[in-house]
Amino acid sequence: MKTVHVAVGVVIDEGNRVLVSLRAKQAHQGGLWEFPGGKCEPGETIEEALKRELDEELGIQVLSDAPLCEIAHDYGDKRVLLEVRRVLRFAGEPRGREGQAVRWSPISNLDPTQFPAANGPIIRRIQLADRIAITGVADSNTAFAAQFQRLLDLHPPLVQFRQHGLSDEDFATRAQLALSLCRAHAVPIAINTDPKRFAALTGAGLHVSSAILGQLTSRPVPEQVMFSASCHCLEQLHMAAALRADYVLLSPVAATGSHPEQSPMGWERFTALISAVPVPIYALGGMTVADIPKALAQGAAGIAAISAFWESSYGE
Repeated sequence: MKTVHVAVGVVIDEGNRVLVSLRAKQAHQGGLWEFPGGKCEPGETIEEALKRELDEELGIQVLSDAPLCEIAHDYGDKRVLLEVRRVLRFAGEPRGREGQAVRWSPISNLDPTQFPAANGPIIRRIQLADRIAITGVADSNTAFAAQFQRLLDLHPPLVQFRQHGLSDEDFATRAQLALSLCRAHAVPIAINTDPKRFAALTGAGLHVSSAILGQLTSRPVPEQVMFSASCHCLEQLHMAAALRADYVLLSPVAATGSHPEQSPMGWERFTALISAVPVPIYALGGMTVADIPKALAQGAAGIAAISAFWESSYGE
């Protein structure tokens, strides 16, 4: 069965709404909403196909775009390879030039059941936060509680609980506190630990270090529980992809005070690595909020950091 190569555009406005269109009822997967795009013509680059399709379908001109993800899906009666790109800038007013319904939909409201199955990973991808606040060092449980509350008062979209070197008792105390506070603030949280420790916790995602990642032979949590990992090289990225990680932190991108002995890979190397695996990847190491536009332009899901959030005022 031949694979259909498709260019897909994710167009997001300033109100964090994404542009979607309704497939014709007689089409394959008809009657479902989709992200705009279409088949690549022979000899076309993915960028050329995207520009042509969005002009033909919506009447908009893509001015700049960046890779978002790549998805291979087998429907049984049809195989598709979706090369998905984030449209960073465009000209024109979107409209259904082929008679299709078009709407701006809040990203948080997207329902995968209303889209073709191949679009599911795109939805999961764009619903990820563009930044992850990682907890840092605290001298005591009391100090941790105070600092964690200050962090949550600043409304981070996603938190990673990272507290290495603690006794089992102190780890459990801080983790339960973090879980309780995140639940009260409706903030998603990932616990950086091993699967055994994680089994005693509920209401969080699991994040594993690269060392623990290398010991895993299967995904350590059910599909409905978020699973992520830290990676530092291409081999580890492939491991995370094989275990169906929901996202990955790749480091160090820039020089970082927490690990001064590690040589930063830089943006060029980072971009080359993330293009090789179909997993959302965050840039970690020396990152600040100011680096988010750069990270997104390179195809990253966003940035992750400790000092930019834990030690500084959020968003500065």
